[in-house]
Amino acid sequence: MDAYKLAWALAQSAGTPAKSLADAYTSGTFSVRFADGRQVQYREIADIAAAIIALYDAQISGVRRPVVTFAAVNRYW
Repeated sequence: MDAYKLAWALAQSAGTPAKSLADAYTSGTFSVRFADGRQVQYREIADIAAAIIALYDAQISGVRRPVVTFAAVNRYW
């Protein structure tokens, strides 16, 4: 587990999926209860780490994408 990604997950606000997963990862439990009431049982701690990494990558890739795409159109081209 990348320490930076774990620190990112731990820094999220309470009730977010990343924070719930990070709390479970650091405590060594395989069961995670999310804010919406779902409880997920993971087989290995590596599965929780993979979920944290996926959430981190999704968050970062969303930041890198432009919100607006500009297109120049010229009728003489």
